[in-house]
Amino acid sequence: PAALPCGRVFDVVNVDPVFGRRMLDRLWEEGPGSGPVAVHRGRMMLFTAPGTAQRLPALLDWEVGVPPARSARGRGEQVPRPLCHGVGDAVTVPPLVPSGTSGPRWVVAPDTRSPWLPGPEVVLWAYVRAVRTYSAADVRVSIFPPADPDANVYDVSRRR
Repeated sequence: PAALPCGRVFDVVNVDPVFGRRMLDRLWEEGPGSGPVAVHRGRMMLFTAPGTAQRLPALLDWEVGVPPARSARGRGEQVPRPLCHGVGDAVTVPPLVPSGTSGPRWVVAPDTRSPWLPGPEVVLWAYVRAVRTYSAADVRVSIFPPADPDANVYDVSRRR
């Protein structure tokens, strides 16, 4: 892995990996595609055009059509806002040649010297679409009902 400075050649939008995958699906299925995308330390990093980190938070604040979305845990939590890395920030990128199955890796590898990088409007569009599908498709994976956080739980494994 190497650390690269943000702001001149690219910015990075850093999101939760499950939500980031939904954004990436929107970009590739319904939109223009994406630039390089990496996964590192449990976060997904979408490489974007310079200036996106500065403009995207204001666009997200301005966008009124973003409904509150539930998290994957189903507790009514809102989808966390993306972290934006721009001028003065640096990000750690994975090596171009994968070293194993775990650890940092490229989801969409940089395959050209000058890749297309989405701007803030394209990332906003993908974010809004992902939030709308995220809240509509909040499906539990477990067959059991969610645990009540206020329930009294007793350990009966040592009971005779």
